[in-house]
Amino acid sequence: MKKYLIITLFCMALLLCGCGDSSKLKDGFYTAEMAEYSHGWKEYLCIMVKNDTIIYAEYNAKNPSGYIKSWDNSYMQNMLTVTGTYPNEYTRNYVSQLLASQTPGALDAISGASSSSETFKKLSIAVIGQAVKGDSATVIVE
Repeated sequence: MKKYLIITLFCMALLLCGCGDSSKLKDGFYTAEMAEYSHGWKEYLCIMVKNDTIIYAEYNAKNPSGYIKSWDNSYMQNMLTVTGTYPNEYTRNYVSQLLASQTPGALDAISGASSSSETFKKLSIAVIGQAVKGDSATVIVE
């Protein structure tokens, strides 16, 4: 009985002090990218974690040659005309929301970039999962 009580108290102490809290983010850089190209672009999200906080994030897309979507001025002009937004605008907005909330998947979509908002949610959930595990390998998201 005494042995059972000591083990129970020890387990409770671990729970109360947070030792073994597996939900903390590990310091480092983490990347998630989509498995497939969509309309010629593969979206990705990179984050930097320090002291259990995401302090930097980059969300963008690249084409097969590695060219970054937000650098493509003609793409930007065409998208802005059709949808009212463009990659430099919505990628920065989604990143700032992640940095402010620190919550994967919590996102207010921008009109005209709703498809990218869904992709960003998937990528943020995956990359946070990598940060919790401390696994710096790029995670591929279906």
